[in-house]
Amino acid sequence: METMTRSAATINVEEISPVAARPGSARMRDLTPAQRRAVMFAQQQVLAARAAKKAKDERKAALNRMWQEEDSETHTRSASRTVRDASADVRDVSLREAIGHVLRELRTRDRKTLREVSEKAGVSLGYLSEVERGQKEASSELLSSIAESLGVSTAQMLRMVADYLDSVEA
Repeated sequence: METMTRSAATINVEEISPVAARPGSARMRDLTPAQRRAVMFAQQQVLAARAAKKAKDERKAALNRMWQEEDSETHTRSASRTVRDASADVRDVSLREAIGHVLRELRTRDRKTLREVSEKAGVSLGYLSEVERGQKEASSELLSSIAESLGVSTAQMLRMVADYLDSVEA
């Protein structure tokens, strides 16, 4: 087989353009067995990369649909909550619940998943979920790492908690 060297001569683009070589085609008959295996391997890699990209795009689309559904549910819940709040007595909210509410609002505002935040903060996914639901009290160190993973300082997060508590009690 001839080796290709680059020269000043004109190169025919049709000869170089990547066309899938099929077994039994004229292009494949001119190749050695090792070259055939390499071509087949490269074609398999291209197919695997396409499948991976398609799966990634599908996951991203599913995540976007989930966020849109959550946004519409949040809007519906907030509208019903304002109606209930106007007619019902003010509910006492614990500090633990307020912190959880603020953390969840920060996370959903940035469209981050529990997994993303838990990995970045170094907290287990289940524990972070319990903190957001107000079922567990996190230590100051954990709150600090969670706040940092959400892109706010601990002081900013605590100010948001205080504002939330003021709005609930008012």
